[in-house]
Amino acid sequence: MNAEIDISKTELKTRRLTLRPWRESDLDDFYEYASVDGVGEMAGWCHHTSKEESKEILDMFIREKKTFAIDYNGKAIGSLGIEWYKEEDMPELADQKGREIGFVLSKDYWGQGLMPEAVRAVIAYLFDELGLDFIICCHYTDNPRSGRVQEKCGFRFYKSNRSMTRYGVEKDGCVNILFRKNDKHIG
Repeated sequence: MNAEIDISKTELKTRRLTLRPWRESDLDDFYEYASVDGVGEMAGWCHHTSKEESKEILDMFIREKKTFAIDYNGKAIGSLGIEWYKEEDMPELADQKGREIGFVLSKDYWGQGLMPEAVRAVIAYLFDELGLDFIICCHYTDNPRSGRVQEKCGFRFYKSNRSMTRYGVEKDGCVNILFRKNDKHIG
């Protein structure tokens, strides 16, 4: 079952990053990376075509209280959301608490190990602080970078799926899962 989450007062620190709630003042940083062709498309959404579009989504991030800004040296360079997973697709997990995570990072910061660092911090938060039993993370098969981040963080293949992107294209994907084991998680 989906666990209730509210990150509005949560800040996580890693060696190089701060994961924190989004702020209205992040709009320029958000638009800067979300407007780059190929960034959002890897996660199933179209890159932003206006600051107004970015502002609507930023307002949603703030209102829904489930998406971290990934802050690197005072600049928001990505996001990491703690999403609702589709319980009807995984009835075998009904007696356990879990959520799905999803992430995106500015193209300027790819290949520096920042996303695994951010994901590990959120894994620790979800298991150690909130007591979740499992975390799901998905990626499209044409996005092996995301799959590699998940693998580095201990996620294991759970099942294949096919889903519709927000831009109306059906794509094949992988559903990966990480279980909290004896209060010690992998990753």
